[in-house]
Amino acid sequence: MRPTEINRHTRFKVISESSTLLAIVLVAILLITASLFGFGSFMFTRYLTISRLGGQGSLTGVFQAITGSSGSQTAEAALPGEAVQQPESANPLSPAIEPDLVPWDGASRVTLLLLGLDYRDWQAGEKAARSDTMILLTLDPINHSAGILSIPRDMWVAIPGFQHGKINTAHYLGDAYHLPGGGPGLAVDTVEQFLGVPINFYAQVDFAAFIRFIDEIGGVKLNIPEPITIDLLGSGVETKKRLTPGIQVLPGEWALAYARARYTSGGDFDRAERQQQVILAIRDRVLSFEMLPVLISKADVLYQELASGIHTNLNLDQAIQLATLASQIPEENIRRGVIGKGYVLFGHSPDDLSILIPLMDKVHGLRDEIFTISGSLGPLTAGTNKEKMRAENASLAVLDATQNPGLFEQSAEYLRSRGLNVISQGIAPQAYSQTVLIDHRGRPHTLRYLLEILGLSPTRIRSSFDPSSPVDIKVILGSDWVTSNPLP
Repeated sequence: MRPTEINRHTRFKVISESSTLLAIVLVAILLITASLFGFGSFMFTRYLTISRLGGQGSLTGVFQAITGSSGSQTAEAALPGEAVQQPESANPLSPAIEPDLVPWDGASRVTLLLLGLDYRDWQAGEKAARSDTMILLTLDPINHSAGILSIPRDMWVAIPGFQHGKINTAHYLGDAYHLPGGGPGLAVDTVEQFLGVPINFYAQVDFAAFIRFIDEIGGVKLNIPEPITIDLLGSGVETKKRLTPGIQVLPGEWALAYARARYTSGGDFDRAERQQQVILAIRDRVLSFEMLPVLISKADVLYQELASGIHTNLNLDQAIQLATLASQIPEENIRRGVIGKGYVLFGHSPDDLSILIPLMDKVHGLRDEIFTISGSLGPLTAGTNKEKMRAENASLAVLDATQNPGLFEQSAEYLRSRGLNVISQGIAPQAYSQTVLIDHRGRPHTLRYLLEILGLSPTRIRSSFDPSSPVDIKVILGSDWVTSNPLP
Protein backbone atom coordinates (compact mmCIF):
# COMPACT_ATOMS: atom_id res chain seq x y z
CA MET A 1 0.00 0.00 0.00
CA ARG A 2 1.36 3.38 -0.94
CA PRO A 3 1.22 6.10 1.71
CA THR A 4 -1.79 8.36 1.66
CA GLU A 5 -1.36 12.01 0.78
CA ILE A 6 -0.63 14.07 3.85
CA ASN A 7 -0.04 17.78 4.31
CA ARG A 8 3.40 17.78 5.92
CA HIS A 9 5.70 20.78 5.79
CA THR A 10 9.30 19.83 5.17
CA ARG A 11 11.32 20.01 8.38
CA PHE A 12 14.82 18.90 7.48
CA LYS A 13 18.44 19.91 7.22
CA VAL A 14 21.49 19.07 5.17
CA ILE A 15 24.73 18.09 6.86
CA SER A 16 27.72 19.89 5.45
CA GLU A 17 30.73 17.62 5.02
CA SER A 18 33.41 19.15 7.20
CA SER A 19 35.76 18.16 9.96
CA THR A 20 33.46 19.88 12.43
CA LEU A 21 31.33 16.72 12.26
CA LEU A 22 33.99 15.17 14.49
CA ALA A 23 32.89 17.44 17.30
CA ILE A 24 29.25 16.64 16.61
CA VAL A 25 29.91 12.90 16.74
CA LEU A 26 31.76 12.98 20.04
CA VAL A 27 29.41 15.44 21.70
CA ALA A 28 26.38 13.50 20.46
CA ILE A 29 27.70 10.20 21.82
CA LEU A 30 28.51 11.70 25.18
CA LEU A 31 25.29 13.68 25.30
CA ILE A 32 23.08 10.75 24.41
CA THR A 33 24.68 8.14 26.61
CA ALA A 34 26.18 10.16 29.41
CA SER A 35 26.13 13.96 29.36
CA LEU A 36 22.36 14.20 29.32
CA PHE A 37 22.22 12.83 32.84
CA GLY A 38 24.80 14.51 34.90
CA PHE A 39 28.56 14.64 34.30
CA GLY A 40 30.39 17.94 34.02
CA SER A 41 31.09 18.63 30.37
CA PHE A 42 32.73 22.04 30.68
CA MET A 43 36.35 20.90 30.33
CA PHE A 44 35.42 18.54 27.52
CA THR A 45 33.63 21.13 25.46
CA ARG A 46 36.29 23.74 26.08
CA TYR A 47 39.06 21.39 25.03
CA LEU A 48 37.12 20.11 22.04
CA THR A 49 36.21 23.60 20.88
CA ILE A 50 39.78 24.86 21.08
CA SER A 51 41.47 21.78 19.64
CA ARG A 52 38.99 20.94 16.88
CA LEU A 53 37.80 24.36 15.74
CA GLY A 54 41.18 25.99 15.36
CA GLY A 55 41.19 27.83 18.67
CA GLN A 56 38.27 30.10 17.74
CA GLY A 57 36.02 31.31 20.51
CA SER A 58 32.82 31.28 18.50
CA LEU A 59 30.91 28.12 17.68
CA THR A 60 29.14 27.42 14.44
CA GLY A 61 26.90 24.51 13.51
CA VAL A 62 27.39 22.22 10.56
CA PHE A 63 23.82 22.11 9.37
CA GLN A 64 22.24 24.31 6.73
CA ALA A 65 18.47 24.74 6.84
CA ILE A 66 16.87 24.26 3.45
CA THR A 67 13.21 24.60 4.48
CA GLY A 68 10.97 25.83 7.26
CA SER A 69 9.35 23.95 10.13
CA SER A 70 5.87 23.12 11.27
CA GLY A 71 4.16 22.20 14.49
CA SER A 72 3.46 18.67 15.60
CA GLN A 73 0.20 16.72 15.53
CA THR A 74 -1.48 15.25 18.56
CA ALA A 75 -3.96 12.39 18.31
CA GLU A 76 -5.24 9.42 20.26
CA ALA A 77 -4.19 5.95 19.11
CA ALA A 78 -7.15 3.82 18.03
CA LEU A 79 -7.69 0.06 18.20
CA PRO A 80 -6.01 -2.04 15.51
CA GLY A 81 -7.27 -1.56 11.99
CA GLU A 82 -5.62 -2.56 8.77
CA ALA A 83 -1.95 -3.44 9.16
CA VAL A 84 0.69 -1.35 7.47
CA GLN A 85 1.83 -3.02 4.27
CA GLN A 86 5.54 -2.55 3.78
CA PRO A 87 6.81 -1.91 0.25
CA GLU A 88 8.71 -4.68 -1.46
CA SER A 89 11.70 -2.55 -2.34
CA ALA A 90 13.19 0.81 -1.59
CA ASN A 91 15.96 2.94 -2.97
CA PRO A 92 18.66 4.40 -0.75
CA LEU A 93 17.80 7.59 1.06
CA SER A 94 20.53 10.19 1.01
CA PRO A 95 22.14 10.30 4.46
CA ALA A 96 22.58 14.05 4.04
CA ILE A 97 18.91 14.77 4.81
CA GLU A 98 18.23 15.19 8.52
CA PRO A 99 15.15 16.36 10.44
CA ASP A 100 14.89 19.99 11.49
CA LEU A 101 12.37 19.69 14.28
CA VAL A 102 10.63 21.95 16.77
CA PRO A 103 13.01 24.90 17.39
CA TRP A 104 14.50 25.10 20.88
CA ASP A 105 14.78 28.49 22.60
CA GLY A 106 17.57 27.42 24.95
CA ALA A 107 15.52 27.94 28.11
CA SER A 108 12.40 25.76 27.75
CA ARG A 109 12.09 21.98 28.15
CA VAL A 110 13.95 20.14 25.40
CA THR A 111 13.27 16.61 24.14
CA LEU A 112 15.41 14.19 22.13
CA LEU A 113 14.41 10.88 20.53
CA LEU A 114 17.12 8.22 20.71
CA LEU A 115 16.88 5.58 17.97
CA GLY A 116 18.68 2.26 17.62
CA LEU A 117 18.20 0.20 14.45
CA ASP A 118 17.05 -3.42 14.28
CA TYR A 119 20.04 -5.79 14.32
CA ARG A 120 18.73 -8.02 11.56
CA ASP A 121 18.21 -5.09 9.21
CA TRP A 122 21.52 -3.53 10.29
CA GLN A 123 23.46 -6.78 9.79
CA ALA A 124 21.92 -7.30 6.35
CA GLY A 125 22.87 -3.77 5.32
CA GLU A 126 19.28 -2.85 4.50
CA LYS A 127 18.76 0.69 3.24
CA ALA A 128 15.42 0.83 5.05
CA ALA A 129 15.54 -0.49 8.62
CA ARG A 130 13.14 -0.78 11.52
CA SER A 131 14.01 0.81 14.83
CA ASP A 132 15.03 -1.61 17.56
CA THR A 133 15.08 0.98 20.34
CA MET A 134 13.06 4.14 20.93
CA ILE A 135 13.85 6.17 24.04
CA LEU A 136 12.56 9.67 24.64
CA LEU A 137 14.95 11.83 26.67
CA THR A 138 13.80 15.13 28.15
CA LEU A 139 15.54 17.93 30.05
CA ASP A 140 13.96 20.89 31.84
CA PRO A 141 16.58 23.60 32.50
CA ILE A 142 14.21 25.68 34.62
CA ASN A 143 13.25 22.92 37.08
CA HIS A 144 16.63 21.15 36.84
CA SER A 145 14.96 17.85 36.01
CA ALA A 146 15.28 15.17 33.34
CA GLY A 147 13.38 12.09 32.25
CA ILE A 148 13.78 8.88 30.28
CA LEU A 149 10.75 7.21 28.70
CA SER A 150 11.13 3.91 26.82
CA ILE A 151 8.65 2.99 24.08
CA PRO A 152 8.29 -0.74 23.27
CA ARG A 153 8.79 -1.52 19.60
CA ASP A 154 5.55 -3.55 19.32
CA MET A 155 3.35 -0.59 20.30
CA TRP A 156 0.42 -0.39 17.87
CA VAL A 157 0.01 3.24 16.80
CA ALA A 158 -1.18 5.47 13.99
CA ILE A 159 1.70 6.22 11.62
CA PRO A 160 1.25 9.59 9.85
CA GLY A 161 0.46 9.07 6.18
CA PHE A 162 -0.16 5.34 6.68
CA GLN A 163 -2.59 3.34 8.74
CA HIS A 164 -1.85 1.61 12.04
CA GLY A 165 1.31 -0.40 12.53
CA LYS A 166 4.00 -1.28 15.03
CA ILE A 167 5.82 1.86 16.06
CA ASN A 168 9.18 0.40 15.02
CA THR A 169 8.04 0.28 11.37
CA ALA A 170 7.82 4.09 11.15
CA HIS A 171 11.57 4.37 10.63
CA TYR A 172 11.45 1.72 7.90
CA LEU A 173 8.56 3.37 6.07
CA GLY A 174 10.15 6.81 6.16
CA ASP A 175 13.27 5.47 4.48
CA ALA A 176 11.52 3.09 2.09
CA TYR A 177 9.17 5.75 0.72
CA HIS A 178 11.79 8.52 0.62
CA LEU A 179 9.69 10.76 2.86
CA PRO A 180 11.18 14.11 3.91
CA GLY A 181 13.62 13.34 6.69
CA GLY A 182 13.55 9.63 5.92
CA GLY A 183 13.26 7.14 8.75
CA PRO A 184 14.14 9.53 11.59
CA GLY A 185 11.64 12.11 10.33
CA LEU A 186 8.69 9.72 10.26
CA ALA A 187 9.75 8.10 13.55
CA VAL A 188 9.75 11.52 15.22
CA ASP A 189 6.37 12.45 13.70
CA THR A 190 4.91 9.15 14.91
CA VAL A 191 6.15 9.54 18.49
CA GLU A 192 4.99 13.18 18.59
CA GLN A 193 1.50 12.14 17.47
CA PHE A 194 1.39 9.14 19.82
CA LEU A 195 2.48 10.95 22.98
CA GLY A 196 1.50 14.54 22.19
CA VAL A 197 5.02 15.74 23.01
CA PRO A 198 7.00 18.06 20.70
CA ILE A 199 10.45 16.67 19.87
CA ASN A 200 13.36 19.04 19.25
CA PHE A 201 16.16 16.65 18.35
CA TYR A 202 16.88 13.07 17.40
CA ALA A 203 19.98 10.89 17.50
CA GLN A 204 20.48 7.54 15.83
CA VAL A 205 23.26 5.23 16.98
CA ASP A 206 24.09 1.91 15.34
CA PHE A 207 25.43 -1.16 17.12
CA ALA A 208 29.03 -0.81 15.97
CA ALA A 209 29.30 2.75 17.30
CA PHE A 210 27.71 1.74 20.59
CA ILE A 211 30.11 -1.17 21.08
CA ARG A 212 33.18 0.83 20.12
CA PHE A 213 32.36 3.67 22.49
CA ILE A 214 31.80 1.39 25.49
CA ASP A 215 35.06 -0.43 24.77
CA GLU A 216 36.86 2.92 24.71
CA ILE A 217 35.69 3.70 28.26
CA GLY A 218 36.75 0.26 29.49
CA GLY A 219 33.30 -1.27 29.63
CA VAL A 220 30.38 -0.46 31.91
CA LYS A 221 29.76 -1.58 35.48
CA LEU A 222 26.31 -3.14 35.85
CA ASN A 223 24.50 -4.79 38.74
CA ILE A 224 22.90 -7.86 37.15
CA PRO A 225 19.73 -8.55 39.21
CA GLU A 226 19.10 -12.14 38.08
CA PRO A 227 20.63 -14.82 35.83
CA ILE A 228 20.19 -13.98 32.17
CA THR A 229 21.28 -15.50 28.86
CA ILE A 230 22.47 -12.98 26.30
CA ASP A 231 23.19 -13.34 22.58
CA LEU A 232 26.31 -11.66 21.23
CA LEU A 233 26.20 -10.38 17.65
CA GLY A 234 26.45 -13.12 15.06
CA SER A 235 25.04 -16.64 15.09
CA GLY A 236 25.89 -20.02 16.54
CA VAL A 237 26.11 -21.58 19.98
CA GLU A 238 29.27 -19.63 20.86
CA THR A 239 27.35 -16.34 20.79
CA LYS A 240 25.20 -17.35 23.79
CA LYS A 241 26.60 -16.24 27.15
CA ARG A 242 25.24 -16.61 30.66
CA LEU A 243 25.43 -13.73 33.11
CA THR A 244 25.12 -14.42 36.83
CA PRO A 245 23.71 -11.97 39.40
CA GLY A 246 26.05 -9.37 40.86
CA ILE A 247 28.17 -6.40 39.86
CA GLN A 248 30.15 -6.96 36.66
CA VAL A 249 32.04 -4.85 34.14
CA LEU A 250 30.83 -5.72 30.65
CA PRO A 251 32.68 -4.90 27.41
CA GLY A 252 30.81 -3.22 24.57
CA GLU A 253 29.49 -6.31 22.80
CA TRP A 254 28.32 -7.87 26.06
CA ALA A 255 26.70 -4.63 27.24
CA LEU A 256 24.84 -4.37 23.94
CA ALA A 257 23.67 -7.97 24.20
CA TYR A 258 22.51 -7.36 27.78
CA ALA A 259 20.57 -4.26 26.71
CA ARG A 260 18.97 -6.10 23.77
CA ALA A 261 18.06 -9.38 25.52
CA ARG A 262 14.34 -10.11 25.21
CA TYR A 263 13.90 -13.64 26.48
CA THR A 264 13.08 -12.92 30.11
CA SER A 265 9.80 -13.09 31.97
CA GLY A 266 9.13 -9.42 31.24
CA GLY A 267 10.16 -9.55 27.57
CA ASP A 268 10.45 -6.14 25.94
CA PHE A 269 9.51 -4.37 29.17
CA ASP A 270 12.52 -5.83 31.02
CA ARG A 271 14.60 -5.00 27.98
CA ALA A 272 13.61 -1.33 28.15
CA GLU A 273 14.62 -1.13 31.81
CA ARG A 274 18.00 -2.73 31.03
CA GLN A 275 18.60 -0.19 28.27
CA GLN A 276 18.03 2.64 30.73
CA GLN A 277 20.33 0.88 33.21
CA VAL A 278 23.11 0.74 30.59
CA ILE A 279 22.66 4.43 29.65
CA LEU A 280 23.08 5.52 33.27
CA ALA A 281 26.00 3.10 33.76
CA ILE A 282 27.84 4.74 30.86
CA ARG A 283 27.41 8.10 32.55
CA ASP A 284 28.76 6.74 35.82
CA ARG A 285 31.72 5.12 34.05
CA VAL A 286 32.75 8.30 32.28
CA LEU A 287 32.41 10.33 35.47
CA SER A 288 34.12 7.87 37.81
CA PHE A 289 37.09 7.11 35.60
CA GLU A 290 37.56 10.59 34.14
CA MET A 291 37.51 9.20 30.63
CA LEU A 292 37.02 12.48 28.78
CA PRO A 293 40.75 13.25 28.31
CA VAL A 294 41.26 9.72 26.98
CA LEU A 295 38.39 10.05 24.51
CA ILE A 296 39.61 13.44 23.34
CA SER A 297 43.13 12.12 22.77
CA LYS A 298 41.65 9.48 20.47
CA ALA A 299 39.29 11.88 18.71
CA ASP A 300 40.68 11.42 15.20
CA VAL A 301 40.56 7.62 15.37
CA LEU A 302 37.11 7.62 16.95
CA TYR A 303 35.80 9.91 14.24
CA GLN A 304 36.97 7.57 11.49
CA GLU A 305 35.33 4.60 13.20
CA LEU A 306 32.14 6.17 14.56
CA ALA A 307 31.11 8.95 12.18
CA SER A 308 29.10 6.63 9.94
CA GLY A 309 27.27 5.17 12.94
CA ILE A 310 25.99 8.39 14.55
CA HIS A 311 23.30 10.52 12.91
CA THR A 312 21.76 13.55 14.63
CA ASN A 313 20.26 16.94 13.88
CA LEU A 314 22.07 18.52 16.84
CA ASN A 315 24.62 21.12 15.84
CA LEU A 316 27.67 21.79 17.98
CA ASP A 317 26.25 24.86 19.75
CA GLN A 318 23.10 22.96 20.70
CA ALA A 319 24.98 19.88 21.89
CA ILE A 320 27.26 21.96 24.08
CA GLN A 321 24.36 23.97 25.48
CA LEU A 322 22.44 20.79 26.29
CA ALA A 323 25.45 19.16 27.92
CA THR A 324 26.10 22.31 29.95
CA LEU A 325 22.52 22.40 31.22
CA ALA A 326 22.40 18.65 31.80
CA SER A 327 25.50 18.73 33.96
CA GLN A 328 23.51 20.73 36.53
CA ILE A 329 20.84 18.05 37.03
CA PRO A 330 21.25 15.82 40.12
CA GLU A 331 20.57 12.12 39.68
CA GLU A 332 17.61 12.20 42.06
CA ASN A 333 15.83 14.54 39.61
CA ILE A 334 16.02 12.05 36.74
CA ARG A 335 12.69 10.31 36.27
CA ARG A 336 12.56 6.98 34.46
CA GLY A 337 9.62 5.15 32.96
CA VAL A 338 8.66 2.33 30.60
CA ILE A 339 5.32 1.99 28.83
CA GLY A 340 4.92 -1.46 30.38
CA LYS A 341 2.29 -4.08 31.11
CA GLY A 342 0.03 -1.79 33.09
CA TYR A 343 -0.26 0.64 30.18
CA VAL A 344 -1.19 -1.73 27.34
CA LEU A 345 -3.41 -4.58 26.23
CA PHE A 346 -1.88 -7.61 24.50
CA GLY A 347 -3.37 -8.30 21.09
CA HIS A 348 -2.82 -9.36 17.50
CA SER A 349 -2.78 -7.32 14.31
CA PRO A 350 -4.95 -8.22 11.29
CA ASP A 351 -2.02 -10.25 9.93
CA ASP A 352 -1.62 -11.99 13.32
CA LEU A 353 1.44 -10.15 14.63
CA SER A 354 1.75 -9.84 18.40
CA ILE A 355 1.14 -6.21 19.29
CA LEU A 356 0.71 -3.92 22.29
CA ILE A 357 -2.44 -1.78 22.25
CA PRO A 358 -1.85 1.37 24.31
CA LEU A 359 -4.29 2.44 27.01
CA MET A 360 -3.98 6.09 26.18
CA ASP A 361 -5.28 7.54 29.45
CA LYS A 362 -2.64 5.59 31.35
CA VAL A 363 0.06 6.31 28.78
CA HIS A 364 -0.65 10.03 29.02
CA GLY A 365 -0.51 9.81 32.81
CA LEU A 366 2.94 8.23 32.63
CA ARG A 367 3.99 10.83 30.07
CA ASP A 368 2.91 13.63 32.41
CA GLU A 369 4.76 12.04 35.31
CA ILE A 370 8.02 11.74 33.35
CA PHE A 371 7.73 15.12 31.65
CA THR A 372 6.23 16.91 34.68
CA ILE A 373 3.76 18.60 32.31
CA SER A 374 1.57 19.22 35.36
CA GLY A 375 2.73 19.56 38.94
CA SER A 376 6.28 20.24 40.03
CA LEU A 377 9.33 18.59 41.50
CA GLY A 378 9.03 20.44 44.79
CA PRO A 379 11.48 22.95 46.28
CA LEU A 380 13.48 23.38 43.09
CA THR A 381 10.52 25.01 41.36
CA ALA A 382 9.47 27.24 44.26
CA GLY A 383 9.60 31.01 43.99
CA THR A 384 8.96 33.66 41.38
CA ASN A 385 11.07 34.18 38.28
CA LYS A 386 12.88 36.98 40.11
CA GLU A 387 13.63 34.79 43.13
CA LYS A 388 14.96 32.02 40.89
CA MET A 389 17.10 34.55 39.04
CA ARG A 390 18.58 35.83 42.29
CA ALA A 391 19.34 32.29 43.47
CA GLU A 392 21.21 31.67 40.22
CA ASN A 393 23.37 34.77 40.85
CA ALA A 394 24.47 35.13 37.22
CA SER A 395 26.90 37.92 36.34
CA LEU A 396 26.03 40.26 33.45
CA ALA A 397 27.77 42.67 31.11
CA VAL A 398 25.73 45.36 29.32
CA LEU A 399 27.17 46.39 25.94
CA ASP A 400 25.80 49.15 23.71
CA ALA A 401 25.85 48.25 20.00
CA THR A 402 24.16 51.52 18.90
CA GLN A 403 26.78 54.17 19.79
CA ASN A 404 24.00 56.07 21.58
CA PRO A 405 25.53 58.31 24.31
CA GLY A 406 24.71 57.21 27.84
CA LEU A 407 22.62 54.23 26.77
CA PHE A 408 24.69 51.49 28.37
CA GLU A 409 24.99 53.39 31.68
CA GLN A 410 21.24 53.97 31.92
CA SER A 411 20.44 50.42 30.82
CA ALA A 412 22.90 48.87 33.28
CA GLU A 413 21.41 50.91 36.11
CA TYR A 414 17.90 49.86 35.08
CA LEU A 415 18.85 46.17 35.16
CA ARG A 416 20.47 46.60 38.57
CA SER A 417 17.26 48.20 39.81
CA ARG A 418 15.45 45.03 38.73
CA GLY A 419 17.76 42.90 40.86
CA LEU A 420 20.27 41.75 38.23
CA ASN A 421 23.99 41.44 38.94
CA VAL A 422 25.52 43.74 36.30
CA ILE A 423 29.28 43.79 36.88
CA SER A 424 30.48 45.52 33.70
CA GLN A 425 29.24 47.84 30.97
CA GLY A 426 30.58 49.41 27.81
CA ILE A 427 30.49 49.59 24.02
CA ALA A 428 29.93 46.48 21.87
CA PRO A 429 32.61 45.76 19.23
CA GLN A 430 30.03 45.77 16.41
CA ALA A 431 26.58 47.10 15.59
CA TYR A 432 23.40 45.10 16.23
CA SER A 433 19.95 45.94 14.92
CA GLN A 434 18.29 43.78 17.57
CA THR A 435 18.97 43.28 21.26
CA VAL A 436 20.37 39.82 21.99
CA LEU A 437 21.38 37.82 25.07
CA ILE A 438 24.62 35.84 24.78
CA ASP A 439 24.66 32.95 27.24
CA HIS A 440 28.16 31.72 28.10
CA ARG A 441 27.44 29.24 30.91
CA GLY A 442 23.81 28.13 30.87
CA ARG A 443 21.79 30.34 33.24
CA PRO A 444 18.15 29.56 32.31
CA HIS A 445 16.43 31.42 35.17
CA THR A 446 18.31 34.64 34.48
CA LEU A 447 17.68 34.32 30.75
CA ARG A 448 13.98 33.85 31.31
CA TYR A 449 13.83 36.83 33.67
CA LEU A 450 15.69 39.01 31.15
CA LEU A 451 13.29 38.01 28.38
CA GLU A 452 10.40 38.98 30.65
CA ILE A 453 11.61 42.43 31.75
CA LEU A 454 13.12 43.39 28.38
CA GLY A 455 10.11 42.21 26.38
CA LEU A 456 12.16 39.90 24.16
CA SER A 457 11.29 36.61 22.49
CA PRO A 458 13.32 33.42 23.17
CA THR A 459 14.79 33.69 19.66
CA ARG A 460 17.01 36.51 20.97
CA ILE A 461 19.07 34.06 23.05
CA ARG A 462 22.46 33.10 21.61
CA SER A 463 24.45 30.21 23.09
CA SER A 464 28.22 30.70 23.04
CA PHE A 465 29.83 28.41 25.61
CA ASP A 466 32.93 30.05 27.06
CA PRO A 467 34.09 29.06 30.57
CA SER A 468 36.80 31.75 30.42
CA SER A 469 34.27 34.56 29.95
CA PRO A 470 34.36 37.13 32.79
CA VAL A 471 30.54 37.15 32.84
CA ASP A 472 27.80 34.54 32.53
CA ILE A 473 25.59 36.55 30.15
CA LYS A 474 26.20 39.51 27.84
CA VAL A 475 23.26 41.82 27.11
CA ILE A 476 23.91 43.41 23.70
CA LEU A 477 21.71 46.48 23.23
CA GLY A 478 20.54 46.80 19.62
CA SER A 479 18.89 49.61 17.69
CA ASP A 480 15.44 48.35 18.70
CA TRP A 481 16.27 49.15 22.34
CA VAL A 482 16.83 52.82 21.51
CA THR A 483 13.26 53.30 20.26
CA SER A 484 11.53 50.91 22.66
CA ASN A 485 12.72 50.72 26.25
CA PRO A 486 11.36 51.42 29.76
CA LEU A 487 14.21 53.76 30.73
CA PRO A 488 13.19 57.02 32.45
